[in-house]
Amino acid sequence: MMQNKVKPNGTATLTIGGKTAQLPVFSGTHGPDVIDVATLYKQTGTFTLDPGFTSTASCESQITFIDGDAGILLHRGYPIEQLAEKSSFLEVCYLLLYGELPTEAQLSTFTHNITRHTMLHGQFDRFFEGYRRDAHPMAIMVGTVGALSAFYHDSLDINDPRQREISSHRLIAKMPTIAGRAFKYSVGQPFVTPRNEFDYATNFLRMCFAVPAEDYVTNPVLARAMDVFFMLHADHEQNASTSTVRLAGSSGANPFACIASGIACLWGPSHGGANEAALKMLQEIGTVDNIPDFVSRVKQKDSNVRLMGFGHRVYKNYDPRAKVMQKLCHQVLAEVGQTDDPMLKVAIELEKIALNDPYFVDRKLYPNVDFYSGITLRAMGFPTSMFTVLFALARTVGWIAQWEEMIEDPTQRIGRPRQIYTGAAQRDYVPMPARR
Repeated sequence: MMQNKVKPNGTATLTIGGKTAQLPVFSGTHGPDVIDVATLYKQTGTFTLDPGFTSTASCESQITFIDGDAGILLHRGYPIEQLAEKSSFLEVCYLLLYGELPTEAQLSTFTHNITRHTMLHGQFDRFFEGYRRDAHPMAIMVGTVGALSAFYHDSLDINDPRQREISSHRLIAKMPTIAGRAFKYSVGQPFVTPRNEFDYATNFLRMCFAVPAEDYVTNPVLARAMDVFFMLHADHEQNASTSTVRLAGSSGANPFACIASGIACLWGPSHGGANEAALKMLQEIGTVDNIPDFVSRVKQKDSNVRLMGFGHRVYKNYDPRAKVMQKLCHQVLAEVGQTDDPMLKVAIELEKIALNDPYFVDRKLYPNVDFYSGITLRAMGFPTSMFTVLFALARTVGWIAQWEEMIEDPTQRIGRPRQIYTGAAQRDYVPMPARR
Protein backbone atom coordinates (compact mmCIF):
# COMPACT_ATOMS: atom_id res chain seq x y z
CA MET A 1 0.00 0.00 0.00
CA MET A 2 1.30 3.44 -0.94
CA GLN A 3 2.03 5.52 2.15
CA ASN A 4 1.68 9.25 1.56
CA LYS A 5 4.90 10.96 2.56
CA VAL A 6 3.94 14.57 2.03
CA LYS A 7 3.23 16.62 5.17
CA PRO A 8 2.14 20.28 5.38
CA ASN A 9 4.96 22.69 6.19
CA GLY A 10 3.07 25.97 6.10
CA THR A 11 -0.14 27.76 5.21
CA ALA A 12 -1.16 30.06 2.37
CA THR A 13 -3.90 32.62 2.98
CA LEU A 14 -6.25 33.58 0.16
CA THR A 15 -8.90 36.26 0.56
CA ILE A 16 -11.65 36.64 -2.03
CA GLY A 17 -15.10 38.18 -1.85
CA GLY A 18 -14.70 38.93 1.83
CA LYS A 19 -13.93 35.30 2.64
CA THR A 20 -10.52 34.04 3.74
CA ALA A 21 -9.22 30.52 3.12
CA GLN A 22 -6.34 28.90 4.96
CA LEU A 23 -4.69 26.48 2.55
CA PRO A 24 -1.93 24.01 3.52
CA VAL A 25 1.41 24.17 1.69
CA PHE A 26 3.35 20.98 0.96
CA SER A 27 6.96 20.30 -0.04
CA GLY A 28 8.08 17.23 -1.96
CA THR A 29 11.50 15.56 -2.09
CA HIS A 30 12.39 17.78 -5.07
CA GLY A 31 10.55 20.49 -6.96
CA PRO A 32 8.46 23.53 -6.04
CA ASP A 33 6.07 23.70 -3.11
CA VAL A 34 2.38 23.14 -3.79
CA ILE A 35 -0.71 24.78 -2.30
CA ASP A 36 -3.53 22.36 -1.51
CA VAL A 37 -6.72 23.96 -2.87
CA ALA A 38 -8.97 20.95 -2.19
CA THR A 39 -10.99 22.90 0.40
CA LEU A 40 -11.01 26.23 -1.47
CA TYR A 41 -14.59 25.85 -2.72
CA LYS A 42 -15.84 24.85 0.72
CA GLN A 43 -14.14 27.86 2.32
CA THR A 44 -14.81 30.52 -0.32
CA GLY A 45 -17.28 29.18 -2.86
CA THR A 46 -14.72 29.59 -5.69
CA PHE A 47 -12.71 27.23 -7.90
CA THR A 48 -9.30 27.66 -9.53
CA LEU A 49 -8.85 27.89 -13.32
CA ASP A 50 -5.79 26.25 -14.84
CA PRO A 51 -6.20 25.30 -18.55
CA GLY A 52 -4.10 22.24 -19.30
CA PHE A 53 -3.43 21.80 -15.56
CA THR A 54 0.10 23.13 -16.16
CA SER A 55 0.28 24.69 -12.70
CA THR A 56 -1.70 22.05 -10.84
CA ALA A 57 -0.40 18.89 -9.16
CA SER A 58 -3.05 16.23 -9.75
CA CYS A 59 -1.55 13.67 -7.39
CA GLU A 60 1.27 12.73 -5.06
CA SER A 61 3.73 10.37 -6.76
CA GLN A 62 6.94 8.58 -5.83
CA ILE A 63 7.83 7.26 -9.30
CA THR A 64 9.39 9.91 -11.57
CA PHE A 65 10.78 13.41 -11.01
CA ILE A 66 11.59 15.97 -13.70
CA ASP A 67 13.42 19.26 -13.23
CA GLY A 68 12.89 20.90 -16.58
CA ASP A 69 15.05 23.92 -15.84
CA ALA A 70 18.06 21.78 -14.87
CA GLY A 71 17.44 19.03 -17.44
CA ILE A 72 17.05 16.25 -14.86
CA LEU A 73 14.97 13.07 -15.13
CA LEU A 74 14.93 10.62 -12.20
CA HIS A 75 13.17 7.25 -11.94
CA ARG A 76 12.74 6.39 -8.24
CA GLY A 77 15.72 8.70 -7.64
CA TYR A 78 18.02 7.19 -10.28
CA PRO A 79 19.18 9.49 -13.16
CA ILE A 80 18.01 8.32 -16.58
CA GLU A 81 21.58 8.63 -17.92
CA GLN A 82 22.84 6.04 -15.42
CA LEU A 83 19.97 3.67 -16.11
CA ALA A 84 20.42 3.93 -19.88
CA GLU A 85 24.13 3.17 -19.58
CA LYS A 86 24.11 0.45 -16.94
CA SER A 87 20.65 -1.07 -16.71
CA SER A 88 18.18 -2.94 -18.91
CA PHE A 89 14.58 -2.24 -19.78
CA LEU A 90 13.17 -5.07 -17.68
CA GLU A 91 15.28 -3.94 -14.72
CA VAL A 92 13.83 -0.44 -15.13
CA CYS A 93 10.37 -2.01 -15.34
CA TYR A 94 10.98 -3.69 -12.01
CA LEU A 95 12.26 -0.43 -10.54
CA LEU A 96 9.20 1.52 -11.67
CA LEU A 97 6.76 -1.13 -10.47
CA TYR A 98 8.30 -2.05 -7.13
CA GLY A 99 10.28 1.05 -6.13
CA GLU A 100 13.77 -0.45 -5.84
CA LEU A 101 16.38 -1.99 -8.12
CA PRO A 102 16.02 -5.78 -8.06
CA THR A 103 18.49 -8.29 -6.69
CA GLU A 104 19.82 -10.84 -9.16
CA ALA A 105 17.24 -13.39 -7.96
CA GLN A 106 14.38 -10.88 -8.13
CA LEU A 107 15.29 -9.82 -11.67
CA SER A 108 15.59 -13.45 -12.74
CA THR A 109 12.11 -14.24 -11.41
CA PHE A 110 10.62 -11.08 -12.89
CA THR A 111 12.20 -11.75 -16.30
CA HIS A 112 10.90 -15.32 -16.20
CA ASN A 113 7.36 -14.11 -15.43
CA ILE A 114 7.39 -11.53 -18.23
CA THR A 115 8.85 -13.97 -20.75
CA ARG A 116 6.21 -16.62 -19.97
CA HIS A 117 3.40 -14.11 -20.55
CA THR A 118 4.43 -13.01 -24.07
CA MET A 119 2.07 -15.43 -25.84
CA LEU A 120 -1.41 -14.28 -26.83
CA HIS A 121 -4.62 -16.27 -26.54
CA GLY A 122 -5.11 -18.49 -29.59
CA GLN A 123 -8.29 -16.68 -30.64
CA PHE A 124 -6.76 -13.23 -30.26
CA ASP A 125 -5.22 -13.18 -33.75
CA ARG A 126 -8.70 -13.09 -35.25
CA PHE A 127 -8.95 -9.47 -34.13
CA PHE A 128 -6.29 -8.42 -36.58
CA GLU A 129 -8.20 -9.92 -39.50
CA GLY A 130 -11.02 -7.46 -38.83
CA TYR A 131 -8.85 -4.48 -39.71
CA ARG A 132 -8.15 -3.21 -43.20
CA ARG A 133 -4.66 -3.99 -44.40
CA ASP A 134 -3.86 -0.27 -44.61
CA ALA A 135 -5.04 0.40 -41.03
CA HIS A 136 -2.65 2.53 -39.01
CA PRO A 137 -0.79 0.36 -36.47
CA MET A 138 -1.85 2.71 -33.67
CA ALA A 139 -5.51 2.14 -34.55
CA ILE A 140 -4.86 -1.56 -34.17
CA MET A 141 -3.08 -1.01 -30.85
CA VAL A 142 -5.97 0.98 -29.36
CA GLY A 143 -8.51 -1.69 -30.24
CA THR A 144 -6.55 -4.83 -29.45
CA VAL A 145 -5.11 -3.73 -26.10
CA GLY A 146 -8.57 -2.81 -24.88
CA ALA A 147 -9.76 -6.23 -26.06
CA LEU A 148 -7.32 -8.02 -23.75
CA SER A 149 -9.90 -7.60 -20.98
CA ALA A 150 -12.19 -9.95 -22.92
CA PHE A 151 -9.63 -12.76 -22.61
CA TYR A 152 -8.08 -12.40 -19.17
CA HIS A 153 -11.00 -12.33 -16.75
CA ASP A 154 -8.87 -13.75 -13.95
CA SER A 155 -6.97 -10.49 -13.44
CA LEU A 156 -9.60 -7.76 -13.66
CA ASP A 157 -10.32 -7.25 -9.96
CA ILE A 158 -8.50 -3.98 -9.26
CA ASN A 159 -8.99 -4.43 -5.51
CA ASP A 160 -6.90 -7.61 -5.50
CA PRO A 161 -3.13 -6.79 -5.38
CA ARG A 162 -2.20 -10.15 -6.88
CA GLN A 163 -4.58 -9.71 -9.82
CA ARG A 164 -3.23 -6.21 -10.41
CA GLU A 165 0.29 -7.63 -10.49
CA ILE A 166 -0.69 -10.35 -12.97
CA SER A 167 -2.32 -7.76 -15.24
CA SER A 168 0.81 -5.61 -14.99
CA HIS A 169 3.03 -8.50 -16.04
CA ARG A 170 0.68 -9.46 -18.86
CA LEU A 171 0.59 -5.95 -20.29
CA ILE A 172 4.39 -5.53 -20.23
CA ALA A 173 4.82 -9.00 -21.76
CA LYS A 174 2.12 -8.91 -24.41
CA MET A 175 2.62 -5.37 -25.68
CA PRO A 176 5.64 -6.32 -27.86
CA THR A 177 3.71 -9.27 -29.29
CA ILE A 178 0.72 -7.08 -30.16
CA ALA A 179 2.99 -4.36 -31.58
CA GLY A 180 4.87 -6.91 -33.67
CA ARG A 181 1.62 -8.28 -35.03
CA ALA A 182 0.32 -4.78 -35.81
CA PHE A 183 3.51 -4.18 -37.82
CA LYS A 184 3.40 -7.53 -39.61
CA TYR A 185 -0.26 -7.07 -40.45
CA SER A 186 0.39 -3.62 -41.93
CA VAL A 187 3.09 -4.99 -44.28
CA GLY A 188 1.21 -8.17 -45.20
CA GLN A 189 3.59 -10.66 -43.61
CA PRO A 190 2.79 -13.66 -41.37
CA PHE A 191 2.93 -13.26 -37.63
CA VAL A 192 6.02 -14.40 -35.75
CA THR A 193 5.56 -16.17 -32.42
CA PRO A 194 7.66 -15.00 -29.44
CA ARG A 195 10.40 -17.32 -28.22
CA ASN A 196 11.28 -17.79 -24.57
CA GLU A 197 15.04 -18.04 -25.11
CA PHE A 198 15.34 -14.43 -26.30
CA ASP A 199 15.50 -11.26 -24.22
CA TYR A 200 12.78 -8.62 -24.38
CA ALA A 201 14.24 -6.39 -27.11
CA THR A 202 15.63 -9.25 -29.20
CA ASN A 203 12.27 -11.01 -29.11
CA PHE A 204 10.51 -7.86 -30.27
CA LEU A 205 12.87 -7.20 -33.18
CA ARG A 206 12.53 -10.83 -34.25
CA MET A 207 8.72 -10.59 -34.17
CA CYS A 208 8.96 -7.51 -36.39
CA PHE A 209 11.58 -8.51 -38.94
CA ALA A 210 11.88 -12.32 -39.11
CA VAL A 211 10.27 -14.09 -42.08
CA PRO A 212 9.59 -17.83 -42.61
CA ALA A 213 11.78 -17.97 -45.73
CA GLU A 214 15.06 -17.58 -43.85
CA ASP A 215 16.67 -17.69 -40.44
CA TYR A 216 16.76 -14.41 -38.55
CA VAL A 217 19.66 -13.41 -36.33
CA THR A 218 19.18 -10.25 -34.28
CA ASN A 219 22.02 -7.74 -34.38
CA PRO A 220 23.11 -7.26 -30.73
CA VAL A 221 23.88 -3.56 -31.31
CA LEU A 222 20.36 -2.96 -32.60
CA ALA A 223 18.87 -5.05 -29.79
CA ARG A 224 20.70 -2.95 -27.20
CA ALA A 225 19.63 0.24 -28.98
CA MET A 226 16.01 -0.95 -28.89
CA ASP A 227 16.33 -1.76 -25.18
CA VAL A 228 17.75 1.70 -24.41
CA PHE A 229 15.03 3.35 -26.51
CA PHE A 230 12.46 1.55 -24.36
CA MET A 231 14.19 2.77 -21.18
CA LEU A 232 14.24 6.38 -22.37
CA HIS A 233 10.48 6.29 -22.94
CA ALA A 234 9.45 4.17 -19.94
CA ASP A 235 7.90 6.97 -17.88
CA HIS A 236 7.76 10.75 -17.91
CA GLU A 237 5.73 11.86 -14.92
CA GLN A 238 2.19 13.31 -15.33
CA ASN A 239 2.13 13.84 -19.11
CA ALA A 240 -1.09 13.80 -21.14
CA SER A 241 -1.30 10.04 -21.71
CA THR A 242 -0.29 9.16 -18.14
CA SER A 243 -2.87 11.60 -16.78
CA THR A 244 -5.41 9.94 -19.08
CA VAL A 245 -4.57 6.52 -17.66
CA ARG A 246 -4.89 7.82 -14.10
CA LEU A 247 -8.20 9.56 -14.87
CA ALA A 248 -9.62 6.43 -16.49
CA GLY A 249 -8.36 4.34 -13.59
CA SER A 250 -9.97 6.65 -11.03
CA SER A 251 -13.37 5.42 -12.22
CA GLY A 252 -12.45 1.82 -11.41
CA ALA A 253 -11.95 0.78 -15.05
CA ASN A 254 -9.96 -2.41 -15.62
CA PRO A 255 -6.22 -2.03 -16.35
CA PHE A 256 -6.44 -3.07 -20.00
CA ALA A 257 -9.06 -0.39 -20.70
CA CYS A 258 -6.95 2.19 -18.85
CA ILE A 259 -3.83 1.42 -20.90
CA ALA A 260 -5.88 1.53 -24.11
CA SER A 261 -7.00 5.03 -23.14
CA GLY A 262 -3.36 6.03 -22.70
CA ILE A 263 -2.50 4.67 -26.15
CA ALA A 264 -5.36 6.69 -27.67
CA CYS A 265 -4.04 9.87 -26.04
CA LEU A 266 -0.46 9.12 -27.07
CA TRP A 267 -1.55 8.86 -30.71
CA GLY A 268 -2.05 12.63 -30.83
CA PRO A 269 0.60 14.45 -32.90
CA SER A 270 1.32 16.85 -30.04
CA HIS A 271 2.31 13.93 -27.82
CA GLY A 272 3.61 10.64 -29.23
CA GLY A 273 3.83 11.76 -32.84
CA ALA A 274 6.61 14.28 -32.24
CA ASN A 275 9.47 12.04 -33.44
CA GLU A 276 7.65 11.41 -36.71
CA ALA A 277 7.22 15.17 -37.15
CA ALA A 278 10.93 15.76 -36.48
CA LEU A 279 11.92 13.15 -39.08
CA LYS A 280 9.56 14.69 -41.61
CA MET A 281 11.13 18.10 -40.99
CA LEU A 282 14.65 16.75 -41.62
CA GLN A 283 13.44 15.08 -44.82
CA GLU A 284 11.90 18.34 -46.04
CA ILE A 285 15.13 20.27 -45.34
CA GLY A 286 16.98 17.66 -47.37
CA THR A 287 20.57 18.92 -47.26
CA VAL A 288 22.79 21.06 -45.05
CA ASP A 289 22.78 23.78 -47.73
CA ASN A 290 19.06 24.31 -47.18
CA ILE A 291 19.33 24.88 -43.42
CA PRO A 292 19.97 28.68 -43.49
CA ASP A 293 16.80 29.28 -45.49
CA PHE A 294 14.82 26.94 -43.21
CA VAL A 295 16.09 28.67 -40.05
CA SER A 296 15.24 32.04 -41.55
CA ARG A 297 11.66 30.94 -42.20
CA VAL A 298 11.36 29.55 -38.65
CA LYS A 299 12.21 33.01 -37.30
CA GLN A 300 9.58 34.79 -39.38
CA LYS A 301 6.55 35.62 -37.25
CA ASP A 302 4.05 35.10 -40.05
CA SER A 303 5.59 31.80 -41.14
CA ASN A 304 3.98 28.45 -40.41
CA VAL A 305 7.40 26.75 -40.39
CA ARG A 306 8.24 25.22 -37.00
CA LEU A 307 11.42 23.76 -35.59
CA MET A 308 10.37 20.22 -34.69
CA GLY A 309 12.29 18.11 -32.17
CA PHE A 310 13.39 21.18 -30.21
CA GLY A 311 11.89 22.54 -27.03
CA HIS A 312 9.67 20.70 -24.57
CA ARG A 313 6.62 21.45 -22.44
CA VAL A 314 8.67 20.66 -19.34
CA TYR A 315 12.36 20.86 -20.24
CA LYS A 316 13.83 24.36 -20.49
CA ASN A 317 17.28 22.85 -20.77
CA TYR A 318 18.82 20.01 -22.76
CA ASP A 319 16.54 16.98 -22.51
CA PRO A 320 18.75 14.38 -20.74
CA ARG A 321 17.21 11.64 -22.89
CA ALA A 322 18.30 13.50 -26.04
CA LYS A 323 21.97 13.19 -25.08
CA VAL A 324 21.61 9.43 -24.75
CA MET A 325 19.56 9.23 -27.96
CA GLN A 326 22.18 11.16 -29.93
CA LYS A 327 24.89 8.66 -28.95
CA LEU A 328 22.54 5.79 -29.70
CA CYS A 329 21.76 7.24 -33.12
CA HIS A 330 25.43 7.32 -34.13
CA GLN A 331 25.92 3.72 -32.96
CA VAL A 332 22.95 2.44 -34.95
CA LEU A 333 23.87 4.35 -38.12
CA ALA A 334 27.44 3.06 -37.93
CA GLU A 335 26.22 -0.50 -37.43
CA VAL A 336 23.88 -0.44 -40.43
CA GLY A 337 26.30 1.51 -42.63
CA GLN A 338 24.41 4.81 -42.78
CA THR A 339 27.02 7.17 -41.31
CA ASP A 340 26.69 9.31 -44.43
CA ASP A 341 22.94 9.62 -43.95
CA PRO A 342 22.03 13.11 -45.24
CA MET A 343 19.40 13.48 -42.52
CA LEU A 344 21.98 12.88 -39.79
CA LYS A 345 24.19 15.57 -41.26
CA VAL A 346 21.21 17.93 -41.37
CA ALA A 347 20.34 17.02 -37.78
CA ILE A 348 23.88 17.65 -36.49
CA GLU A 349 24.17 21.00 -38.26
CA LEU A 350 20.69 22.07 -37.22
CA GLU A 351 21.45 21.17 -33.62
CA LYS A 352 24.69 23.16 -33.75
CA ILE A 353 22.89 26.23 -35.06
CA ALA A 354 20.03 25.95 -32.58
CA LEU A 355 22.40 25.65 -29.62
CA ASN A 356 24.36 28.76 -30.61
CA ASP A 357 21.84 31.05 -32.30
CA PRO A 358 20.54 33.64 -29.75
CA TYR A 359 17.05 33.34 -31.25
CA PHE A 360 16.76 29.70 -30.17
CA VAL A 361 18.90 29.97 -27.03
CA ASP A 362 16.79 32.82 -25.64
CA ARG A 363 13.66 30.74 -26.22
CA LYS A 364 15.31 27.67 -24.64
CA LEU A 365 14.65 25.54 -27.71
CA TYR A 366 17.03 22.71 -26.87
CA PRO A 367 16.92 19.34 -28.68
CA ASN A 368 14.53 16.82 -27.16
CA VAL A 369 14.50 13.03 -27.36
CA ASP A 370 12.34 13.05 -30.49
CA PHE A 371 14.98 14.89 -32.51
CA TYR A 372 17.22 11.83 -32.90
CA SER A 373 14.83 8.96 -32.23
CA GLY A 374 13.12 9.21 -35.61
CA ILE A 375 16.42 8.84 -37.49
CA THR A 376 17.42 5.95 -35.26
CA LEU A 377 14.17 4.04 -35.68
CA ARG A 378 14.18 4.54 -39.44
CA ALA A 379 17.73 3.17 -39.63
CA MET A 380 16.58 0.11 -37.69
CA GLY A 381 13.95 -0.57 -40.34
CA PHE A 382 10.77 0.84 -38.82
CA PRO A 383 8.39 2.95 -40.92
CA THR A 384 7.15 6.21 -39.45
CA SER A 385 3.73 4.65 -38.78
CA MET A 386 5.40 2.45 -36.14
CA PHE A 387 7.17 5.22 -34.22
CA THR A 388 4.29 5.96 -31.85
CA VAL A 389 3.62 2.23 -31.44
CA LEU A 390 7.17 1.80 -30.11
CA PHE A 391 6.59 4.75 -27.78
CA ALA A 392 3.40 3.10 -26.48
CA LEU A 393 5.18 -0.21 -25.99
CA ALA A 394 7.85 1.44 -23.86
CA ARG A 395 5.50 3.73 -21.95
CA THR A 396 3.21 0.85 -20.95
CA VAL A 397 5.26 0.12 -17.84
CA GLY A 398 5.10 3.77 -16.78
CA TRP A 399 1.35 3.83 -17.26
CA ILE A 400 1.01 0.64 -15.24
CA ALA A 401 3.21 1.90 -12.41
CA GLN A 402 1.26 5.17 -12.27
CA TRP A 403 -2.07 3.30 -12.39
CA GLU A 404 -0.95 0.96 -9.60
CA GLU A 405 0.19 3.91 -7.50
CA MET A 406 -3.13 5.66 -8.07
CA ILE A 407 -5.07 2.54 -6.99
CA GLU A 408 -3.01 2.28 -3.78
CA ASP A 409 -3.27 5.99 -2.92
CA PRO A 410 -5.60 6.31 0.08
CA THR A 411 -6.60 9.82 -1.05
CA GLN A 412 -7.59 8.66 -4.54
CA ARG A 413 -11.00 9.81 -5.77
CA ILE A 414 -12.69 9.70 -9.15
CA GLY A 415 -11.37 12.52 -11.32
CA ARG A 416 -13.80 15.40 -11.75
CA PRO A 417 -12.26 18.65 -13.06
CA ARG A 418 -14.30 21.83 -12.69
CA GLN A 419 -15.02 24.55 -15.25
CA ILE A 420 -15.94 28.19 -15.62
CA TYR A 421 -19.23 28.29 -17.47
CA THR A 422 -19.61 31.09 -20.05
CA GLY A 423 -22.64 29.82 -21.98
CA ALA A 424 -26.18 31.19 -22.05
CA ALA A 425 -27.84 32.13 -18.77
CA GLN A 426 -30.85 30.11 -17.61
CA ARG A 427 -33.82 30.68 -19.94
CA ASP A 428 -37.25 29.21 -20.66
CA TYR A 429 -38.05 26.81 -23.47
CA VAL A 430 -39.52 28.54 -26.54
CA PRO A 431 -42.21 26.67 -28.55
CA MET A 432 -41.37 26.11 -32.22
CA PRO A 433 -43.93 28.64 -33.66
CA ALA A 434 -42.53 31.41 -31.48
CA ARG A 435 -38.88 30.93 -32.49
CA ARG A 436 -37.30 33.43 -34.84
